Amino acid sequence: MKIQLKKGTLDMCVLALLARKDSYSYEIASNLAQGMDVSEGTIYPLMRRLQNESWVSTYLVESSSGPARKYYRLTPEGQRELASMRQEWREFVTEVESVLNAQTTGSATGLDEEVQK
Repeated sequence: MKIQLKKGTLDMCVLALLARKDSYSYEIASNLAQGMDVSEGTIYPLMRRLQNESWVSTYLVESSSGPARKYYRLTPEGQRELASMRQEWREFVTEVESVLNAQTTGSATGLDEEVQK
């Protein structure tokens, strides 16, 4: 289940990182790896897709330690998409929490009592 949740929220997480500051692929992967198990190899195709969706744009920054780095920047369209994703996420979490925290029904209570015997 965790893998599927990660796949479903990865776009939103990357857009959220880019909403804070422009970044390059390795840095994005490193930031994500601190909170989720995401490999660098997952990020490159994702960044191409986000660019194709026009949610991010790129620019090059010269590096003193090697070739220029490709930085990603959130576009206005990407900002709108992130806002939409955040709203959908809040609604989803609320729906799941309502199910998880719902009072048990009579039949469920009876089942719980049977399981405990």
